[in-house]
Amino acid sequence: LDNLAEADQHTPVSMMGSLSGGRGSRERDATEDGTVAPRGRARALGADRRSDDEGGAHGVMRSALGDIEVAWRASGHGEPVVLVHGLAEDGRSWEAQLGRLGPHRTFAYDIRGHGRTTLGSADGTLAQLGDDLGRFLAEVTGPAICVGFSLGGTIVLWAAAHRPHLVRRAVVLATSSVVGRRARDFYADRIELVRARGPEELARALREDTSAALARPDVDVDMVTARRVAAVGDGDGYVNGAAAMAALNGQPLTPDLRDVGCEVTVVGGERDAFCPRRAADLMLEALPRARYVEIAGVGHLMNVDDPDAVTAAIAEACG
Repeated sequence: LDNLAEADQHTPVSMMGSLSGGRGSRERDATEDGTVAPRGRARALGADRRSDDEGGAHGVMRSALGDIEVAWRASGHGEPVVLVHGLAEDGRSWEAQLGRLGPHRTFAYDIRGHGRTTLGSADGTLAQLGDDLGRFLAEVTGPAICVGFSLGGTIVLWAAAHRPHLVRRAVVLATSSVVGRRARDFYADRIELVRARGPEELARALREDTSAALARPDVDVDMVTARRVAAVGDGDGYVNGAAAMAALNGQPLTPDLRDVGCEVTVVGGERDAFCPRRAADLMLEALPRARYVEIAGVGHLMNVDDPDAVTAAIAEACG
């Protein structure tokens, strides 16, 4: 999982090494002539309509942004809202919110190395993932309200601090700006597991993680795990995202939050053991304009435990 936040001493860590092949080897241009369309009208390789287990209820578009081909979905009309998923997920995790956030056009993209987005020249840094979001905002949607879950929330906060002209408002769910030694070691173990034993072993570990991140006993853990396993494919994107989160132990994002000028809504889960209230408090202390909302009875995977409550919290924050 993305956070397991602890406010302890920070030790620099480097975990990426070399990522070869996988999604990055299958990149292609976003359009026939190799160009990207102007802001808000990005041309796509295709809007192929697929079944729910492929693309969800919304068609998948593709755009070439920097060194990657980004897959994304959109629904609704109005001011843009961009949804950024967490580690071992893809844009389908926002299916409950697409088109259901009031007078807004909602966009959900797959982050680097997840879902149908290629890996590119991944370097395992939050800055690169934040730049990916910046390019999506600059070339696809224009300035937008940005909503992120866990790793996605950290990406949104990075963009709000470093690309402030593109982020009009931020909503971050189950997010932290720093991780402790326990989390750093967790990510290191998961990265080593993928490298030494491959995606099959990661699938078994993800079931463990998924079960621990849910509060509702009636959730189908195997179904949720299967979606997360499908989202990470060969595991290289997971390694990239995990390395970015682990690096927050030695290089916290917290000091950068003072540069966030937009309004931020921090959403926590009452039963989230992976990203506890202390993680939210650290962000609230650093952010110039922030407020806290808590969703009752949910764990870290709050959008699985109670998607209606998550939709309501996001819609209220978006205005």
